[in-house]
Amino acid sequence: MFSSRSGLEYKYDLSAPKFRLAFEFLKRPDLEQLEPQWIELGQGVRASIQCYDSFDWEDNMFETHERFFDVQYVVRGQEFCGVCAKDGLTVAVPYNKADDVTFYKDPGHFGKVLLKAGDFIVLAPEDAHKPRCAVDKSIPVRKVVVKVPV
Repeated sequence: MFSSRSGLEYKYDLSAPKFRLAFEFLKRPDLEQLEPQWIELGQGVRASIQCYDSFDWEDNMFETHERFFDVQYVVRGQEFCGVCAKDGLTVAVPYNKADDVTFYKDPGHFGKVLLKAGDFIVLAPEDAHKPRCAVDKSIPVRKVVVKVPV
């Protein structure tokens, strides 16, 4: 946590070394060529190279993670990512410690973030999110999700 000059308190320091590792990795010029895999970056930070077709909104669920932040970066394609606070959500699938994920039923109110190639979003443990959602129709997406330990 750090403070700004105005006295506002911030819960997380996104300039911490573990986040710098994540953002430096996302600057790699070869992200388009990497095969789907997990890559260990150090300090508990790891990157998942993903290729998939975006989902229909109804075929996906909100999720949260307890032990990691998600830094989700779209390399190619586009998708919607639903976002809201996890407080008050109804659990659909209880926490799976091995996968560090809890799934939730859709809340009544949430936002949608449009992520196009070159865009990223940082999601904290308290941020419920519904990634991989099609914008107009299902399309191929290449994305890197960097897991940064809390």
